[in-house]
Amino acid sequence: MKPIVAVVGRPNVGKSTFFNRITRTRDALVDNLPGVTRDRIYGDVNWDETEFILVDTGGFIQGDRDPFAGPIRIQIQQAMADADAVVLLLDGKNGISPFDADLIGMVRALDKPVFYAVNKIDDAAKEDRLHDFYDLGIDHPYPVSAEHGYGISDFLDDLIRALPQPEIPAVSEDVIRVAVVGKPNAGKSSLINRILGQDRLVVSDLPGTTRDAVDSLCNIDGRTYSLVDTAGIRRKSKVSLKIEKFSIIKALHSLERCDVALVVIDAHEGITDQDVTIAGYAHERGCGCILLLNKWDLVEKEPGVSRKFTEAVRMETKFLNYAPILTISAMTGQRVPKIFKQVAAVYQQYASRIGTGQLNRILQKALLQNEPPLHKGKRLRFYYATQVSTKPPTFVCFVNYPEAVHFSYKRYLTNQIRNQAGLTETPLRILFRQRTGRIEFGNWKKEKKKKRR
Repeated sequence: MKPIVAVVGRPNVGKSTFFNRITRTRDALVDNLPGVTRDRIYGDVNWDETEFILVDTGGFIQGDRDPFAGPIRIQIQQAMADADAVVLLLDGKNGISPFDADLIGMVRALDKPVFYAVNKIDDAAKEDRLHDFYDLGIDHPYPVSAEHGYGISDFLDDLIRALPQPEIPAVSEDVIRVAVVGKPNAGKSSLINRILGQDRLVVSDLPGTTRDAVDSLCNIDGRTYSLVDTAGIRRKSKVSLKIEKFSIIKALHSLERCDVALVVIDAHEGITDQDVTIAGYAHERGCGCILLLNKWDLVEKEPGVSRKFTEAVRMETKFLNYAPILTISAMTGQRVPKIFKQVAAVYQQYASRIGTGQLNRILQKALLQNEPPLHKGKRLRFYYATQVSTKPPTFVCFVNYPEAVHFSYKRYLTNQIRNQAGLTETPLRILFRQRTGRIEFGNWKKEKKKKRR
C-alpha cells in the first residue's frame, strides 16, 4: 500500500505546478486563472525509494459566489480525511490571505502530519518573506518554488520520514484478493451484499491496511476469496451521500492490494468518463480486471443489445481489451454466480508461469512472421526472453537496442505471447533490456549446450 498525501490551498497558489513538479508529470492543468483544478488529480511519486500517491485538489474558496465552491470544499475535506499526510501550500509572493487562516484552522484539527510549504520562494534571498507566516502560528514553514524546484528536495526528505510504513495483512497465498470498484451508485454495495448473502459462507473479517477497512474472507465453490476494503462501502450508515460521491482514493487503496478488480459499470446509464478513469487505474496497477455491466435488468431488451453494449465498452476501454465483460444484476442476482468462476479463470492466468523454452519458441515464431524493424540502419536483434515474475506475468526480452523497440512492435509481441500461451484474460508486461553478444534465436540453445560441456 502506498501512503497518500493531499495538497490543499487557496486558488492560484501554485498547487498544480507543485503537483507536476513532484510527480514529474504535466497531468495537472496550470493556468494563471484561479479555479482551473476542480476535481482531485492523482499521481504516483517515488522519492528516495519511498513511494506515495500525491493528490492535487481544487482551490479552497469560502462563500458560494463560485458555483463550484461547495463541491470543491467537499473534495478538499474528503481528500484530507483520506490522506496519510497533508501539505498546505501558501503563497510567498502575494502574502497572507484570510483564506489561509481558515485552512490552517481546518488542518490543525487533523490527527495526522501536516506540512506548511510557502511557494514562490525562488531563492534564499526571498526567504525573508517567511516572517509573515509565523504570525499564523506555523512553527516550520518550508520555503519552496514549485516552478523552479527550490527547496523541494529538503521538503520531500522530511515528508517521506513522516509517512506511515506500508503494512500487508497476513493472508495465505491461496486466497484470491478481489476488489469491487466503480463510481458511486453503480451498484457496488448491492453486489457485495449479494455476494456475502446467506448463500455464501463468510469465513472471517481481516483488518486491512487502510483506516476503517475490513477485508471479508468468503468461501465460494470451495475457493477462498478476500473482498478487499469493502467495509466502507457495505456499511452505508457510516457513509454520507456526499462523501460517498468522491471515492476514488478508496478505489486506489483497494486496487493497490488486489489480484483481480471487479469494475462495476451502471449499464442503465451507460459507460462514462469516470468508469474509464477507474478502469484505467486498475490497468496501470497491473490488476487482473473484469468489467461488470450492472443493472442489466433495467436495460430495455432489444435484438443485439448485449453485443452493442459490449462493443461500446470495448471502444471506450481499448487498453483493457483482455478484460472479460459480464452483464449482471446485483439486485436480482442475475449471473452473479458466474462472477467468481470468471475471477478464478482470470487469476489462474494472472498467476501463471511460462517455461523459458516455450516462451522463446513463441517469440522466435513471432519474429519470423514479422521481422523487427531497422534502427539507424542496423537490424533490431532479439537474443532471448524469460519470465521474471507473475501477478501479472512479466517478461524480459534481451535485445541490442532496447530503446528502439517501437510501442507498436511491443504490442505485437504482447499479443503473440497472449494468444500462443493462452493468457488472453490477464494483463501482461514486457520489458526490454540491453544484451551484448551474438547469441540469437535459432542458435542460443546450441550455445547453451556448449557451455554445459
